[in-house]
Amino acid sequence: MVNRYIIAEKRMEKEKFVGLDHLRAVAILLVFLYHYQMFEHPAWIDTVGWIGWTGVDLFFVLSGFLISNQLFQEIHTHGTIRLKIFFTKRFFRIIPPYVFTLLLYFCLPAFREREALPPLWKFLSFTQNYGLDVINKGTFSHAWSLCIEEQFYLALPVLLLLLIRLKQIKYLKIIIVLLIISTFLLRVFSWNESVLPFLETPDFWKKWYMNIYYPTHTRLDGLSIGVLIGAMFQSATFKAMINRNGNLLVFIGIIAITFSLWFCRDAYSQQASLFGFSLVAVSYGILVTGAISGTSFMSRKSNMITAQLAALSYSLYLSHKGVIHLVQLFLEKIKIPASYMPGLLICFTCCILAGLFYRYCIEKPSATIKNKILNKLNRN
Repeated sequence: MVNRYIIAEKRMEKEKFVGLDHLRAVAILLVFLYHYQMFEHPAWIDTVGWIGWTGVDLFFVLSGFLISNQLFQEIHTHGTIRLKIFFTKRFFRIIPPYVFTLLLYFCLPAFREREALPPLWKFLSFTQNYGLDVINKGTFSHAWSLCIEEQFYLALPVLLLLLIRLKQIKYLKIIIVLLIISTFLLRVFSWNESVLPFLETPDFWKKWYMNIYYPTHTRLDGLSIGVLIGAMFQSATFKAMINRNGNLLVFIGIIAITFSLWFCRDAYSQQASLFGFSLVAVSYGILVTGAISGTSFMSRKSNMITAQLAALSYSLYLSHKGVIHLVQLFLEKIKIPASYMPGLLICFTCCILAGLFYRYCIEKPSATIKNKILNKLNRN
């Protein structure tokens, strides 16, 4: 038994968390099914696709954990955070595929899945998630989550550096808990002041998205939970605890997610709008904790399919709406019904091909440049 836990500890210390690949693959599939509802689709998509909105929340928890764990390892190794290295890594991972997608949307109107785009400056400044009118300017609306993530990448290392310099890093967990409470209270305020007055009007949907779903300050639950897990993961006691209970945590996480989905069946209701995001974030947090445990079945064995989907998840997220739109236009011209399974499979296959194009034509060249710059920075 002792040897089993030692092996588990070593597995957890590896930079690659195999269990998280499975979850990242699930997250992108959830997002794909959710967004596929806006196109011609088989009837069964409506039955299961509604749960797909939680895929973004799973991405948030994963990002919160992975980025914070990376930063904590940096602090442990160097005593500080080397901002140039951190931002270089993030820039060359995020920006080139994102800019290429923006070029497609702004220079190739046929790629647009909806009628109108928000202004370019909102995308470039990563502020598109504020004031986003998804009803009238819903093209590339899914970039809202990238805006929140980019803001997170900027804020977290600065916060950690500040706490290090003030020698108050021990208060980070308290700050995270306060942040979770604050984002809940801000949702309560936004619901009462900006959404509830429009409850029985045609503007309700627009107000709900603009004031509850998209803003950063109302959607910090998932990222905060992920950072909290990352902070606790630095403790040997916490690692030992999750190693003893890996499969149990996965089981509890699945049960918690099931309850969360039942609780949020009407995603626009007051209870879901106020409590649902926190409940989903905590549930996925438990699942992520189980997935990083060295003893859970999720961490023991990699899978080629989930590993590839995980690796393609960012490019798939960026491009899938535009690709589905183009493919369905083509299917319509050649008289293949897009509302049946063959149409769905063709769309998904083309999304994978688009992801592979991103990987080999954008991400790999970008990674080569990144590595050269990192080598220079490390030598300095």
